[in-house]
Amino acid sequence: MNISAKNAQLAAATQNDIRWASVIARDPDADGKFYYSVKTTGVYCRPSCAARLARPENVQFHVTCKDAEEAGFRPCKRCKPDQASLLEQHTAKIAIACRLIENSQEIPSLEQLSQHVGLSAYHFQRVFKAIAGLTPKEYAAAHRQKCVRNTLNKSDTVTQAIYNAGYNSNGRFYEISDQVLGMTPSNYRAGGTNTDIHFAVGECSLGSILVAKSDRGICAIFLGDDPDSLTRDLQDRFPQANLIGGDAEFEQIVSKVVGFVEAPILGLDLPLDIRGTAFQQRVWQALQKIPIGSTVSYTDIAKCIGLPKSVRAIAQACGANPLAVAIPCHRVVRNDGALSGYRWGVERKRTLLEREAYPNT
Repeated sequence: MNISAKNAQLAAATQNDIRWASVIARDPDADGKFYYSVKTTGVYCRPSCAARLARPENVQFHVTCKDAEEAGFRPCKRCKPDQASLLEQHTAKIAIACRLIENSQEIPSLEQLSQHVGLSAYHFQRVFKAIAGLTPKEYAAAHRQKCVRNTLNKSDTVTQAIYNAGYNSNGRFYEISDQVLGMTPSNYRAGGTNTDIHFAVGECSLGSILVAKSDRGICAIFLGDDPDSLTRDLQDRFPQANLIGGDAEFEQIVSKVVGFVEAPILGLDLPLDIRGTAFQQRVWQALQKIPIGSTVSYTDIAKCIGLPKSVRAIAQACGANPLAVAIPCHRVVRNDGALSGYRWGVERKRTLLEREAYPNT
């Protein structure tokens, strides 16, 4: 075999390897999953290396740095594959900043946080949001809110719980307590006592359906096969609330919700009581913008909210959605178009998508 034919064969082998596409794209998501070496330079690199693209016939792939070095290659001085990646370095810095936020009585300023981890304030803000999914300010607020929820049942008084969570005054917390807790702090501390939740369980073409409504709006739309199981799920979500069976007036609300589930194109003209973390709220808002009859990937949603690295967190937020169809997490599919897990069952997801794609059939 002459040299040209051999090079063509080597090039074809590289180009047919799925890892070559990551090298061409300089995909940072592939970093750490494999490395590639270039025989003409004697170095090995990360897939994201910004160096000039090598000719495919000169490329070999390696699982680890050790494999590449045992094959006689040295680490690239540009991408430094034998050291922690930039993403790993940033992740470690953001973890340090998060611990500082969590352990500080007063919320550290952006300047204090950025200096603590050795980054400029502007760069730190961007990196923090890309990795944590929130700005430092949003993360600090979410942490305080979590502390309040965790300590309301442990502290002697509501005031003590609020101050223990880092709020400087009752007034500042009470201004946002309804959004954070969905009820007053005293009622939350009592497990939802004195909070009325009206609900009813019915049937629709997708099986059993539970609809629940607080004073703020529809707070749960559950789908399933077992009505008793749906009721238990509601009790778990509001353990001490006053769960009130639906009356004739509430049955009209249930009928509207069932009609919407059967024909989403009609829309739902009822207020929603959407409770979740700041990150979940962002994801759910993005989901509500997906047009009927369309689907997007988890990656698309991650990019839409400006957090392309948060695909797994996006999937978790979809799984935590308490408002089936109203927050259309069924319109999110895998990158290859395949249906993935759905809180209410993949077959229901398939049915909903088919119904929305062909509304008149």
